[in-house]
Amino acid sequence: MSKQLEEGSTLSLDFTKLAKVAACGEDLIPAVAQDADTGEVLILGYANALALETARKEGMATFWSSSRNELWIKGKTSGDFLKIVEIRINCEQNSLLYLVKPQGKGACHTKDSTQTARSGCYYRRLEADGSLSFVEGKA
Repeated sequence: MSKQLEEGSTLSLDFTKLAKVAACGEDLIPAVAQDADTGEVLILGYANALALETARKEGMATFWSSSRNELWIKGKTSGDFLKIVEIRINCEQNSLLYLVKPQGKGACHTKDSTQTARSGCYYRRLEADGSLSFVEGKA
């Protein structure tokens, strides 16, 4: 992914993401990681049965990377693990909520202007005029 896409101020939504997820060949459901203390939504990923089993066993937020087609324990390469406090399942049993306690400097793989990992991936706001702005303290 490009730096402009991930950290820029130009709106470029990927409306083909679910088609890409479906094409990866895995049976997946959305899995959201939310900070158990602050309520901040940190990451939206996807989980299959192996990711859920691994999350339960390891106690760390685990996803299935649809782009790399492999198991992804958040923080394994960055050190920014998300320790699971609780796992919740929605009423239709088609999505997961990981309530987590971040164990590193942030949850997002992108960095702010001080080169610190952002606390979560939702650091841009869509303004009424269609432009993007950075959420205070998240840029």
